[in-house]
Amino acid sequence: MLKKCIASIGMLVMVLGVSYQAEAQESKNYSMWETVLLTPDYTNLKVFAENMRKHNEMYHKNGPHKAVVYNISSGPNAGSLIWQMGPMMFKHNDSRPEGAHDIDWRDNVMPYIKKIHTVEYWTQDDDLSNTAMLAGDSVKYPILFVRIMELKNDGQYLMKDFFKKVSSTIKSMPGDNPWGLYYNEFIQGNLGRHVASVSFNKSWTEFDKEGPNFKEAFEKIYEKNSFQDFLEARDHLIEDTFDEIWIYNKNLSGD
Repeated sequence: MLKKCIASIGMLVMVLGVSYQAEAQESKNYSMWETVLLTPDYTNLKVFAENMRKHNEMYHKNGPHKAVVYNISSGPNAGSLIWQMGPMMFKHNDSRPEGAHDIDWRDNVMPYIKKIHTVEYWTQDDDLSNTAMLAGDSVKYPILFVRIMELKNDGQYLMKDFFKKVSSTIKSMPGDNPWGLYYNEFIQGNLGRHVASVSFNKSWTEFDKEGPNFKEAFEKIYEKNSFQDFLEARDHLIEDTFDEIWIYNKNLSGD
């Protein structure tokens, strides 16, 4: 099972904002998501859910401003929600809904939010990600295994080569194995939310299945007994990590 392979080797690192922002700007087209981590007011969940659904249905139905909502069901943020808009580019912020949209959010959604923890912009590495099978229908994979990590300051030079090896190995495995690599566009002090690796799953049953062996697939591409060097590179890269499960919420998304 792909997510078990990912979990076993810690496939996430941080790259400084200057580095990956520059890469994004060099590309004329890129895929980015505005991601809001929020906690609803649990005493008014019914009203919150209805108003969030109506808001997304009215103002975030299609295009770069389309919104999707996920329930976080595990990890340190369990019980909170992800409100995500995209795929977009920075230029789409210039045409995002305003006016009646802002009034509706202020009067009908914000009063039922206990706290907005952070607003982030995550850009997909389109070259390394294995997400072609998600195009136009990502809700077929409603359960996301998200790994977020912090990179050691003195290990960033290893990042590019490390993830190229991760990507080529995953793409060589039998089956679809949808997997994405995402960079946080802005540094946020010691929060450690720098790079995210995501595997996409059709059901919880997939977590019980044994999948392709990452090590075996790796050593078919690279030298035999080279996996230990790969693990050592990982240890030089990664300072800390945590995992979350995100579950697509069709109702709140307004779909």
